[in-house]
Amino acid sequence: MRHGCKQNKLSRTHAHRAAMLSNMASSLIKHKRIETTLAKAKVLRGYVEPLINRSKEDSTHSRRIVFSYLQDKEAVTELFREISQKVANRPGGYTRILKTGIRKGDNSEMAIIELVDYNENMLKENKPAKAKSTRRSRAKKATAESEPKAEAKAEEKVEEKPAEEPKAE
Repeated sequence: MRHGCKQNKLSRTHAHRAAMLSNMASSLIKHKRIETTLAKAKVLRGYVEPLINRSKEDSTHSRRIVFSYLQDKEAVTELFREISQKVANRPGGYTRILKTGIRKGDNSEMAIIELVDYNENMLKENKPAKAKSTRRSRAKKATAESEPKAEAKAEEKVEEKPAEEPKAE
């Protein structure tokens, strides 16, 4: 049974898991979104969100702690320069996990994990949704009736156009 086991160990040793999460967190910080399995995305969220929270206070101590996790100078610089500016007023929830379906090879659930403030599509104003269409019989009748009318109109257009005569100049 799984009593009290808070973190998924992903069937890896501690060293392998730490290295993998460090690399994935660096990639997430650099590219703002990555695609991975759902299980890894959920574990990565718990790994990277405290680092983003730590980056709100730009001090040497904070930078050293974050560097001890990431082991990547460029990722640490990106985190403290750009990302910390965008998330300064956000109290938490810096990442979003979107399920994308299953992987064809091994049927594992795939997901995209991204930084919330960097998804331009979600940040744009949402347009009002269209009225929901129904699947009632009247919709089928309307399409069935419109098809003969459309064919009749097409035939009329063909009959109305006489053969074009060449213009005399």
